[in-house]
Amino acid sequence: MTKITIAIDGYSSCGKSTLAKALAQKLNYSYIDTGAMYRAITLFCLRNKLIDKKHHVDEEKVVKSLKKIKVDFKFNSHTKISETFLNDENIESLIRTMEVSDNVSKVSSIKEVREKMVILQREMGKNKAIVMDGRDIGTNVFPDAELKLFMTADVDIRAQRRKDEMTSHGQYFTVEEVKQNLMKRDYEDTHRKENPLTKAKDCIVLDNTDLSKEEQLEFVVKLIADMQLTREGVTG
Repeated sequence: MTKITIAIDGYSSCGKSTLAKALAQKLNYSYIDTGAMYRAITLFCLRNKLIDKKHHVDEEKVVKSLKKIKVDFKFNSHTKISETFLNDENIESLIRTMEVSDNVSKVSSIKEVREKMVILQREMGKNKAIVMDGRDIGTNVFPDAELKLFMTADVDIRAQRRKDEMTSHGQYFTVEEVKQNLMKRDYEDTHRKENPLTKAKDCIVLDNTDLSKEEQLEFVVKLIADMQLTREGVTG
C-alpha cells in the first residue's frame, strides 16, 4: 500500500485527535498532534508570565523566547501514545487545562510562532506515512496531502464531549462555560491573520455530530481503501 499524508483540520473538540490516533494505529503511521505543539508554547508563556490575567499576550517577548523553546514528541511504550515534551519535560497532562485552552488561540496566531511550528511539522512529515491534525494542515502545512479531512460537529455536542473529557481529568466546568470557550476559540481560529482555520478546496467534510468513534474510523479507512484502488486502477 502506498504511503500517504493525511491532514485533518477542524474546530475545537471535534474529535480530530481521537480519529487521528486511531487512524495512525490502524495504518501503522506516525501521529502528530499539532494543537499540542501550540499548547506547549502557550504553557511556556503562562509559566513565564508572557500572558496576563486579561489574556493579553506580550508578542514581542514571545517571539524572543522562541529560541528557548523546544517542542517534541516521545512515544510512551506503556500507554502506546506519543506524548508532548517541552524542553525535555513531559507536559502531556499540563496542556489540557482550561487556562491553556483560554489562551492558545492568541499564542498560535503569532506569525513567528506559526512559522517555527510549520517548519517542525513539515520536517516530521517529509517521509509521508503520517496523520497530522490541527487547524491549517491541509491548507498550509501539507497543501499536497493525498487525503484532507475537515471535521465539524454541533457546538452543543462538542461542549458536552469536552466537558466529559475535562471531568475525567479532574477539571470541573459547566457545559455553558465550556461552550463559551469553544465559541471564543472558533472565532479566533477562523479570524486570525496568519493561516486561519478554513476548509481546503479539496477536503472531505466529516460532520461527526451523530457518529461514533468507530463509525468515523470505518468511514475514513474506506476512503483510503477507495483511494488506493483508484490509484491502482490508474497505474495498473
